[in-house]
Amino acid sequence: MTNIADMKLAELRDSLKEKKVSSLEATDAYLSRIEKAKSLNAFVIDTPDKARAMAKSADQKLAKGEGGALEGVPLGIKDLFCTEGEQTTAASHILEGFKPRYESTVTANLWRDGAVMLGKLNMDEFAMGSSNETSYFGNVINPWRRNDGGNTDLTPGGSSGGSAASVAGRLCAAATATDTGGSIRQPASLTATVGVKPTYGRCSRWGIVAFASSLDQAGPIAQDVRDSAIMLKSMAGHDPKDSTSIDCPVPDYEAVLGQSVKGLKVGVPKEYRLDGMPAEIETLWAQGIEWMKDAGCEIVDISLPLTKYALPVYYIVAPAEASSNLARYDGVKYGHRADDFNDIQSMYENTRAEGFGDEVKRRILIGTYVLSAGYYDAYYLRAQKVRKKIFDEFTDAFNKVDLILTPSTPSAAFALGEQSADPLQMYLNDIFTVTGNLAGLPGASVPAGLDKQGLPLGLQLLARPFDEETMFKGMYALEQAANFTAKPTEWWS
Repeated sequence: MTNIADMKLAELRDSLKEKKVSSLEATDAYLSRIEKAKSLNAFVIDTPDKARAMAKSADQKLAKGEGGALEGVPLGIKDLFCTEGEQTTAASHILEGFKPRYESTVTANLWRDGAVMLGKLNMDEFAMGSSNETSYFGNVINPWRRNDGGNTDLTPGGSSGGSAASVAGRLCAAATATDTGGSIRQPASLTATVGVKPTYGRCSRWGIVAFASSLDQAGPIAQDVRDSAIMLKSMAGHDPKDSTSIDCPVPDYEAVLGQSVKGLKVGVPKEYRLDGMPAEIETLWAQGIEWMKDAGCEIVDISLPLTKYALPVYYIVAPAEASSNLARYDGVKYGHRADDFNDIQSMYENTRAEGFGDEVKRRILIGTYVLSAGYYDAYYLRAQKVRKKIFDEFTDAFNKVDLILTPSTPSAAFALGEQSADPLQMYLNDIFTVTGNLAGLPGASVPAGLDKQGLPLGLQLLARPFDEETMFKGMYALEQAANFTAKPTEWWS
């Protein structure tokens, strides 16, 4: 029989229901892998006692023929999701030791369906980063290595680098993640996993540590399209505690996989052909177009001219919202408090100076500046107006097409430290993904090929708001055509 930890989520789910394996066996198999893979630094904390207790409870239900859609399936949880009684830090020193007395809605939905929590996954601090190098707990290492025989450590992407690395390294059956400007799709592309950012409002944000409230959205990172469909079905749903949560039924995404995509119109935006884009990315994109055409789709050339403004708009709106959201961390009620202070003002200043990392401070300063008197209209208000025009542009495009196909990232995984000294270069990693967040669209990355160094590359699909079903049809067709089977060599175990 296949090693339990190597099973895909769907296979493990079915094996648990058929009693071929137990949840406790699966949990122990993953806990063993986590212990052997400490060098990847994918987990901030692992929770073996809680995991085994949840697994035993799941086995009791399974023995009676009961249980939810994910009964007994072990998962990793990004450290941005509040988990009752378990440390939640957003990978920041300022929240070190914080144990929520409540559960995020997304994780509560997963536990309702019987999933098991293996631990909390590493990430960029407060989800600010594209390489997982801003974490207070140190960077995550991508399980993939270049085929040049060297041992260069590569980024798994960010901010959901721990989620992507843990799934790529088979340290959990699947993982939760969040996407503010590409933080699900970019790391998924860099690790040959499937990452899905649903429509804004599809998954509740309640109990998720906020970065940029109008952009943040939870989603899954999984081994393949089917696994991601199963995960999203459990994660999604209306939540009256979240004013941005949309009250609409959650479809059975798994049920649409394999349905014909014949006749679907797939848009190819010319503006995504960037100057200096690696030839390998261009070639893979052209191959993806042919795959969709062979599956019966009609390819339509479209224009999204406002794409060039997406990154500037994002890096005004996101820091502005971050500066507001992170104002609550002051050392008064929870988290880190500086020891050295003379009055309440110096306590605030010293606590925030010690508690926040450089990238978080940079974005707070930018955000506070663009919201300040005299600059609000010139920057923030203007950015919001352009954001609305970007949304309108996508709306017009989706009157002509059903899906939009683009590359997921402008390159494969890069070496740790290679771009961290240049924030602008780092921000360019989100160039293909930020538009999906600005317009609130569902988007996904599917592994589609390898570059000349043997590193994975992904293709992205975008769909109309709340039309994840069509997106999953396209994802599955893309996955079947690509037939991507490569895996990283387990050098870390």
